[in-house]
Amino acid sequence: MSHKAFLRARRPEHKQQRREAILDAARKLALESGVRTVSLGGVATAVGLVKSNLARYFATREEIFLELTTLEWRDWAHAVTTRLDAGDDVIDVLAETLAERPLFCDLMSQSATHLEHNVTIEAARSFKLGVLGVVADLGTAIARVDPKLTEAEARDLAAVASGLAGMLYPAANPPPVLAELYASDPVLAAACIPFVPTMKRALAAFAAGLPTLR
Repeated sequence: MSHKAFLRARRPEHKQQRREAILDAARKLALESGVRTVSLGGVATAVGLVKSNLARYFATREEIFLELTTLEWRDWAHAVTTRLDAGDDVIDVLAETLAERPLFCDLMSQSATHLEHNVTIEAARSFKLGVLGVVADLGTAIARVDPKLTEAEARDLAAVASGLAGMLYPAANPPPVLAELYASDPVLAAACIPFVPTMKRALAAFAAGLPTLR
């Protein structure tokens, strides 16, 4: 797609298509090399747009990834709800659906430390409202199938699951240098934690403790 063709879009639906193209490009690049490595210029090149013109759609790189994070939250919630409705165990569902979503885990690992910086008030508000809405929906879905938890406790469980994923997934999926080190040293290999079992133990302990704090 040429720059000229890209910039001709003026109708609202065409601008939305451009935003979606930018998000799709950012998603693909992040899956290939990690969120941390994706630059604004790289996204612009992938969609055939001059970098300075990305501001027509997103003010900063971080705003692209914040919106992508909101979409990933919704995708995760849909997967969780689908499996809960099928009768699967809450802890298994939360841990396993997170393991299936490396991009979401990567985004969660950088959300508060990087992606929530260098954004406009409007983008931050939209992001926070979107996440709070998804967490509320997850709380309702979890409490519906787990009578031991109130909706508020179920919301806490969903929020903690996402936060733990952001911390544990990078440790469970180390970069090449650490992977080579772990492979050569069994003692140090203990630092490479198994993601799903660790998530399940931590979430089970948290869920069991919630009712005791009422």
